[in-house]
Amino acid sequence: MTRHRPYPSDLSAARWELIGPTLTAWRAERRGKGLDIGRPPEHDLRRIMDAILYVDRTGIPWRYLPHDFAPWET
Repeated sequence: MTRHRPYPSDLSAARWELIGPTLTAWRAERRGKGLDIGRPPEHDLRRIMDAILYVDRTGIPWRYLPHDFAPWET
């Protein structure tokens, strides 16, 4: 994972420890059910969650996400 300058909305390490395993298990289960057609996931789940929180807390449109997050279509 590339180092980035954190945003105030980013998850803390402690909060990521709480939800990270659940999201990782969800991704593994989803890929295990045959929905893994195509290439493997290329975006970090924590950065995706940080992007969701950024949009939630700032109220910006998805298309206006800063470039250090995954593409808004993710």
